[in-house]
Amino acid sequence: MTDVAVARTTQTEPVLAGRTLGERLIAAFAHSSPQVVIVFASSRYYDYTALLRALHAVCQPAVLVGCSSAGEFTADGHGEASACALALRAPDMQFSAVLRRGLRTDRAAVAAEVAAGFRGLRTHRYLYRTALLLTDALAGYADDLVERLTVLTGGTYQFVGGGAGDDAQFQRTHVFCGTEAVSDAVVALEILSNKPLGVGVGHGWQPASLPLRVTEAEGMHLRSLNAAPAVEVFEEHAATTGQPFHVADPLPFFLHNVIGVSTGDGYKLRVPLGVLPDGGIACAAEVPAGATTYIMGTTVHATAGAAARAAQAALAQLHGARPKAALLFDCAATRLRMGHAFGDELDAVHQVLGDVSFAGCNTYGQIARAPGQFSGFHNCTAVVCVIPD
Repeated sequence: MTDVAVARTTQTEPVLAGRTLGERLIAAFAHSSPQVVIVFASSRYYDYTALLRALHAVCQPAVLVGCSSAGEFTADGHGEASACALALRAPDMQFSAVLRRGLRTDRAAVAAEVAAGFRGLRTHRYLYRTALLLTDALAGYADDLVERLTVLTGGTYQFVGGGAGDDAQFQRTHVFCGTEAVSDAVVALEILSNKPLGVGVGHGWQPASLPLRVTEAEGMHLRSLNAAPAVEVFEEHAATTGQPFHVADPLPFFLHNVIGVSTGDGYKLRVPLGVLPDGGIACAAEVPAGATTYIMGTTVHATAGAAARAAQAALAQLHGARPKAALLFDCAATRLRMGHAFGDELDAVHQVLGDVSFAGCNTYGQIARAPGQFSGFHNCTAVVCVIPD
């Protein structure tokens, strides 16, 4: 039997926000401590350590993890400049956390250290292994981190999560472990269970251009498409489709025209963020040289429908187990593009999940690697993880 509690606060002072979350969670648990608390907090909280210490002091979870975010939500509400948390107590599950620093300098070593901390690699007591990954996406190469962890764990773990946010400032993000808030790091919450956790993925974007070959790229910098400066390709697409495009302020256009990297069975999305002096495009995640890409388009209806299908896919993976809680991650760019209509996506997920409590946040990229799912590190994509009773 899994016990769950969800709380959200708009208290602006960090200690009060942490205390409020802790009090609401502990009250739902009849004043006994949860095994794990997962917390998401806006960058408006200038002192994450104070928030985390206050939360921990009140409800004293065995494990506390989370990250800074760019929009926070539960089934009961959503917004910015807030904090939310999901608490779990599940005697049939085992939770542990691993925090590792130094992504920018040696992500191979970080991945190896994270995998070494997974207890499931040393025990056969549990049938299913899942890890919630929260990473500093501004450090780059989150896709590579997920790939390395998949190899190091022999494909026996499914991964879900996202990149920490900072309210679309793109300056500095943090991951949380215990009462620490750390940049240039990744935190992994290992979840071992004998019932499957479901993971679903969906984005609702479709090609809106002819195929484009990536002729030059370096990490998160897309230099050229079809041997032309990338910005010229976007300018041509804007002219063809009758959309305004301003090099000095391209984000309004980019939010509605993202890059889709063809994978053969779908499209992995990358959000353009800005125009580089050489005519290249700075992206929110890596675009591989030689890849076939498209400029993609979508609608509010398609985005909400994709999130609902992601929730349905996650539920289907429980193999008959009753759902008890869920985590939802979607892109900061999705919230910026949809504005108030982002609530339509949350409503669509809520309708699928029914009375299942959920919490989540807008992230800088979303992580999903699970059997039968479009895997890796994504942008502008809804990722739903359902936890069984």
